[in-house]
Amino acid sequence: MKTCELFKKKKVLSFEIFPPKKTTIHDTVDELRKFTPDFISVTYGAGGSESNTDTFKIASAIKNEYGIESVAHLPCVNFTKSEVLQILEDFKMVGIENILALRGDAKLASKTDFKYASDLISFIKENGDFNIIGACYPEGHMECATIAEDIRNLKIKVDAGANQLITQLFFDNEYFYSFREKTIAAGINVPIQAGIMPIVSKKQIERMAALCGASIPKKLLSIMDKYEDNSDAMRDAGIFYAVEQIYDLASQGVDGIHLYIMNNPYIACRIYEEINNSFVA
Repeated sequence: MKTCELFKKKKVLSFEIFPPKKTTIHDTVDELRKFTPDFISVTYGAGGSESNTDTFKIASAIKNEYGIESVAHLPCVNFTKSEVLQILEDFKMVGIENILALRGDAKLASKTDFKYASDLISFIKENGDFNIIGACYPEGHMECATIAEDIRNLKIKVDAGANQLITQLFFDNEYFYSFREKTIAAGINVPIQAGIMPIVSKKQIERMAALCGASIPKKLLSIMDKYEDNSDAMRDAGIFYAVEQIYDLASQGVDGIHLYIMNNPYIACRIYEEINNSFVA
């Protein structure tokens, strides 16, 4: 099933996992299936293996062994056009219909057939009947001089064939609301899921915020400073902060929530228990 169709019926809840370096992912997915996610996305490389083979195997297992819709990440700077064509054929063979089309880390680019995610999106659109998802940035992409420039680039992605969008993580909902207004004004009318990452450690969030350019509000900074030496308290406070974000987003008509759970089913469980009646139902 193409995940873009889900938004016509409900608010969408999904999880993101990554191929682990040393362990199996099956224990994690065994737990996640209990929460009946609308889909599970599988990253490429970051946090785990650098091989697309692992992403493919896990996405296929989620779809065919667990009966959950899967989304496979595909960073274009890692592949030639011929390699992407083969990947698309592999996806078709196992029934993977949903692709998160990304540029990837330009600093680590090894191929030059695609320069931007929009180039990959156009290529996928021309070579298969896939649901294509694009990434977006509520606070603007770090390489864009202005948010207006970033919105123009996002419109190019959507016009190229992206059917839905997932945001980079953010910790201040006001950025999301402002971003959403700008997308509407720009004529971007596809569903936008809010990407939420619960904090589990101060170092983790500082690192992730630095990588993606997300700002850390004073309230969250206070939580991080207060509990940085108490891992359990930090985790619980981080979950509570994420739940508050989700409640607020749901009250403002968000299309869906995409949880970056860092392969931690406990976090997914705690959040699901809190939001089940008000968001998922």
